[in-house]
Amino acid sequence: MKSSLFGYRPEEKQNPYIGFVSFQHFSGEKLYSDITVLPENRRTETERVECFPVSPDAEELGRDQGWYPDNTVAYIRILWKEFEPKREEYDYAFIERILDEAKRHGQTVLFRLMAHSTRASDDVPEWLKELIPCPERPPMKRIKDSPTDPLFMELFLKAVRKIGERFDSNPYLDGVDISLPGAWGEGYKLDLYSDDLLNTIMDTYLEAFPTTQLYTQISRPNLIDYASGRADVGWRGDGLGNPYHTEEYYPPRIERLADNWKKAPVSFESYWWMGEWQRQGWEIDTIIEKTLDWHISTFNPKSMPIPYSWREKCEKWIRRMGYHFTIKSAQYPESVKCGERFTVKLEIENCGSAPCYKPLRLVLRARGSELIEFEQDVDTRKLLPGTHSLTLSGELSCDLPSDLYDLEIALISPHGDTIYLATDAPYNDGGYLIGNISVVKL
Repeated sequence: MKSSLFGYRPEEKQNPYIGFVSFQHFSGEKLYSDITVLPENRRTETERVECFPVSPDAEELGRDQGWYPDNTVAYIRILWKEFEPKREEYDYAFIERILDEAKRHGQTVLFRLMAHSTRASDDVPEWLKELIPCPERPPMKRIKDSPTDPLFMELFLKAVRKIGERFDSNPYLDGVDISLPGAWGEGYKLDLYSDDLLNTIMDTYLEAFPTTQLYTQISRPNLIDYASGRADVGWRGDGLGNPYHTEEYYPPRIERLADNWKKAPVSFESYWWMGEWQRQGWEIDTIIEKTLDWHISTFNPKSMPIPYSWREKCEKWIRRMGYHFTIKSAQYPESVKCGERFTVKLEIENCGSAPCYKPLRLVLRARGSELIEFEQDVDTRKLLPGTHSLTLSGELSCDLPSDLYDLEIALISPHGDTIYLATDAPYNDGGYLIGNISVVKL
């Protein structure tokens, strides 16, 4: 047997499903301008960029003010009234355009349908106001309540089911964020709603999206328990960065969810945005380490510029966020008789903070005068952080023209995209060279 050892080298490109996500826009587009939070505007500072499509008067000078990484996930949230402008008239084309645009930018979509936001222009559909009382935002307040009439959630969940019927199988719908009552669907004043209603919300999403990854707010871990046995639901933590959330609010809820991260992803959304973190003096190193300990896969920094002085820290954060596979060693025969099966012992490490929750194809390749691929029966979703020993196999026919082949390893996404490995093994057209093998003809 021959052996090859390999070292760590960061991936050449950003892999799918992980890292920083673009918010209300797509990869490479203009960034919204940095905003300083002041007492007199803190309740309204970002309202123009909280719903998709973003208000055309929103200033977009962010790329002149800071840095922003490449990303493969677009977090897009839209208003109910955009999807159902008239009762039972659904604008499927609006969501199709979002998914098509994400595909064009090399992204998938993490999606939320919101009943309403906070300002008057981002309210529930006008036709709903003709049916039931719908609260307005109180003067000088940031948050607007949802209606408590049962018809509100009944009709909203009907719209959710319509989206699921049309888009659950769409390969570019990366995940759906479960919308709870309250502004932005984030669960404000949930005590106004019964447990039965909250369970009905979960039932609706589980039935409408049987194949799409679901997320819910960490504010109610019991909803994830309720879904247990039917689906592995991930969770989102809103307000990352705020010391209260980091030190007091998150920890008991995360402890309550224990090993849920092994089956479903963890996502965070920024409190304010990272420029304001710096102005507030929040400790980014502590925030980064805590999120990695909590097994983060994606982070929404609100599509505002990140301070240049934090670029290196954020790049290191991204290199550990989610799954990151590196090849440590490979053992393989120096030669093999044609027509006989051979094995490769592969030691691979997930040096990230979480598994990949999508099933990846693991392929052993033999490259000579032609390329032969051997699909491997490996469930890559079980490759948790740490080192794993895998046994791969293949068989080279006596009819092949060559007698010397390069052995390569390739990981491929459900979309057919290359998964880049954090290794110094030579890269060639989607595969990583681990050695070579000669074929003895009979």
